[in-house]
Amino acid sequence: MRSAAAALRADAFWSTRRMTGRLLQRFRSLGPGLILASAGIGAGDVVVASVTGINFGTTLLWAIALTAALKFVLTEALARWQLATGETITRAWVTRFPRWVALLFAAYLLFWTFLVGASLSSACGIAGASLFPALSVPWWGVLHAAFAALLVALNRYSRFQKLIKLLVAIMAACVLLCAFLAAPPPLAVLTGLVWPRLPATGGGAALLALLGGIGGSVTVICYAYWLRAEGWSGPAKLSVVRSDVRLAYVFTGAFGVALCLIAAGVHAHDAAGPRIALEIAARLRDVAGPAARWVFLLGFWATVFTAMLGVWQGVPSIYVDLVGAWRQQPATAENRPVYLGALAWLAGPPLVLLWFKQPVAIVVAFSIAGAFFMPFLAATLLYLNNRRAWLGPLANRPLGNLALSLCLLTFGLVCAREIISALAK
Repeated sequence: MRSAAAALRADAFWSTRRMTGRLLQRFRSLGPGLILASAGIGAGDVVVASVTGINFGTTLLWAIALTAALKFVLTEALARWQLATGETITRAWVTRFPRWVALLFAAYLLFWTFLVGASLSSACGIAGASLFPALSVPWWGVLHAAFAALLVALNRYSRFQKLIKLLVAIMAACVLLCAFLAAPPPLAVLTGLVWPRLPATGGGAALLALLGGIGGSVTVICYAYWLRAEGWSGPAKLSVVRSDVRLAYVFTGAFGVALCLIAAGVHAHDAAGPRIALEIAARLRDVAGPAARWVFLLGFWATVFTAMLGVWQGVPSIYVDLVGAWRQQPATAENRPVYLGALAWLAGPPLVLLWFKQPVAIVVAFSIAGAFFMPFLAATLLYLNNRRAWLGPLANRPLGNLALSLCLLTFGLVCAREIISALAK
């Protein structure tokens, strides 16, 4: 009996290892989609997916897959616009809409950048202190922010992409291994993925939280700049780009599912913010031994630090693009001072919040402002991608319009929920 059980465990182990090997091989074939996935999966994804697993087990796994699919629709539409016109969505907000549209986005971007800088620095601080507690969370946050800024400032895109691939391999291997060790029964996992259902209590709110919290927000438009850095342009690259984006969101969905399974499998308790990862690590130690705790913490660190690197590298390009569009400079014009200034804004002033609790007014304002971005993106893409005079054969077809309309409706509901929740605080 023991030998049979041992054989089953061995077969499962080698099957998981082969699956992980194939997944890592696909990672190596990813282009800018790899950076997109790594930048979009941050502390927020860890928290939302983990809380879902704690409260609802495997019931809402299908919603994680749905969220990844919706983000694919938006990113594909964004990339299609760029391939057809040679213009990023950021520049289109300046050149194709009334001036107030770009001004509102610029004001939001400044505020979002400050808060996301603080959030990622705090998450990296928690991850660093969990592995090496000799330094406090704030100081680990400062070190990560400064080191990430230095790496971004000194490295070309090709070298940066190699570093991201290494970190993604670490985070994927660690989290998938922990999911294998802690996952609920396979039938429950399969049922959660293929049978859409909502828990009677709190299911609707949890669904909207997943839709708004998995796969990033502003980081979606950074794909435009990684697309350009890769040298992919013109309608002929559409199939390559679609494959790249598809793989990126398959990885995003699989990662979110794995986090949900870990939290459900170890019966973790809820915790505040990114510190939920520490609770899960402690539970994993009880379930699978001390090594499992270290593996999960390493995966958590790789997740949040990779997200920081992606944001630090991509978001300053949005600032350069906005300034260039307002000055009517060529789309490919570089502006190193603006890029480094935006990088300093990400990695510098937000660190002050590591030593203080974020004021309630700032948190509420950020929640409200952030809630508008995804429906805003969906609405503008619906308008732009239906202009056949601009996109030609790459313009939306009926199925594309249906998918973008679903995104607009879905993220509009998420927006309404965030506004109501934020105003109630």
